[in-house]
Amino acid sequence: MSRGIFPRVNFWWILASFALLLNVSDVKPHSCHEVKTAFQVRQIGPLKWVPETPGTDVDLQICKHNGPTCCTRKMEENYLAAVKRETVQNIRSYSFELKYLIMSHAAAFQDTFQSLVSFSMSHVSSLFDTSHQALAQDASGPVAELFSDLALFIRGGNASVESADVNPFGPHPQALARELSRSLRAGRALSRALAAGEEALNATEQAAVTRECARALVRMQYCSHCRGLTLIKPCAGYCLNVMRGCLAGLSELDRPWRRYVAILQDISASMADAHELELSLLGVRAHIADAIAYAQEHAPQLTATVDKVCGQPAGTATSAPSPVTVTPPVTPTSSLTPATPSPPPSDAPLGRLAHLRRSLPLKPSKKDKPKSLKKISRELMVYIRNYKSFFGGLPDLLCEGETVVDDFNCWSGDDVVPTSSYTNRVVDSGLQAQRQNPEVKVRSPDALLAEVKEKLERFNQEMEDSSPGWGTRGAWADIGSGTVEASADCDDEDGCQGSGEGTVQAPHEEQTVSVEWVPQEKGKGENVPHWTSTITPRRLVPKASGRAPSASVALPTLALLLSALVSQWTLL
Repeated sequence: MSRGIFPRVNFWWILASFALLLNVSDVKPHSCHEVKTAFQVRQIGPLKWVPETPGTDVDLQICKHNGPTCCTRKMEENYLAAVKRETVQNIRSYSFELKYLIMSHAAAFQDTFQSLVSFSMSHVSSLFDTSHQALAQDASGPVAELFSDLALFIRGGNASVESADVNPFGPHPQALARELSRSLRAGRALSRALAAGEEALNATEQAAVTRECARALVRMQYCSHCRGLTLIKPCAGYCLNVMRGCLAGLSELDRPWRRYVAILQDISASMADAHELELSLLGVRAHIADAIAYAQEHAPQLTATVDKVCGQPAGTATSAPSPVTVTPPVTPTSSLTPATPSPPPSDAPLGRLAHLRRSLPLKPSKKDKPKSLKKISRELMVYIRNYKSFFGGLPDLLCEGETVVDDFNCWSGDDVVPTSSYTNRVVDSGLQAQRQNPEVKVRSPDALLAEVKEKLERFNQEMEDSSPGWGTRGAWADIGSGTVEASADCDDEDGCQGSGEGTVQAPHEEQTVSVEWVPQEKGKGENVPHWTSTITPRRLVPKASGRAPSASVALPTLALLLSALVSQWTLL
């Protein structure tokens, strides 16, 4: 019986069923539902501009197509605005990490340096509070001005140099100026370099997307939507041509940026190699003590010179001036060695510098440890190397992100083709290479980016002129094994290796400096972190002169000293 039934089955019914299925599946391309969904999800514009069904008589300017299309002129306008917005957001997302790296290290450096300046200023003020109490009130203003100028200098400010008719302090102001300018040079350069990098990144974020670039981006990202293909991705070579054409101005920053990163690495290396900046700031007190001692020793000559240059002041008393006593400082936070000649520098034991294995300021707590200048510099030197090719590789980064997927088919700007079928030439980065770009016409460089490039090149040249060798050493091309540790989370200065005790060669052997952070009791059982310091000046008291220094000489010469210190240091 079954044999009689099956022969009656007409295979035409099977063909009719397949035809019905084809007709049902053929309904989908004639709807713009998926295009409208993508339009809404990406927040491109109002949904009212998206048609329900494809149209044929649509006058499009960018996504021209002979067949039916789901796009309108209003949609093209919204696509143009969308690609400009998305491109800027993508650039900012990739530059955010680099910008944060520069800004965070700049803030950390300034905070650490300001803390060191504040401590050094208090250290100098204690000299007058303990040893020259009669001058303490008059000295507070000039001391604050001196360290304020030092803080401005490290941020890139300039200092004027003035010559004095009366030189009451001998060679000490000039010696201090030379020492500060030498030790602060790297810190000032680092501060300026970080500011220049931040300025360059801020300017690049404001770069405009040209009309030709926007049209090319619409063709690459959204013209496929007009045919209902919302999931297809652009071909890899096609994307590179479009992005390299759009970011040609940014790619022009590649060479000066590489040079800038090399300079920044060299500056960071010089900051991480020594404690010269900390030592020079802590040594200001010793220089001032020596200068005051010099003025006291040469009081008769200074008095005669002042009277000759300035004349006798009106109402000058004829009686003998009262001497100014110098008392040794005795405080729980600062101690000076007795007024005896110190041994020769070559005989000074280096063991007294053991505390200098830790860079200042030291950490009061393991849980909340401020970064030292050395650690900040080392971290920056390690991390910045990853961004040396940032501007040159930015187009490739954008194409390697969410834009391109590894699939069998891709969008060529006109149609869906096999992944390996994009045959147009893929050009290199940079303005010169864009003359052969088949996808984007690059007419002229962006004026803002050209200005950024000029400023960056000028800064690089200034740094190289001020310090020959910065940015020119090839060792920084592949910094890594054996040069800098890959991780800057823990090193000897953080107490991770042993006790931190040891001997460090001081850059200036004339003085011994040790600084430590110790808790002091306050109230009942409350520990308050406090700085303690010990400085052995080279000379604290003058040689016997047979005549006590007069108060009339000491008071005006003090102002001259601090004014000289403020005005005579500058970057050499």
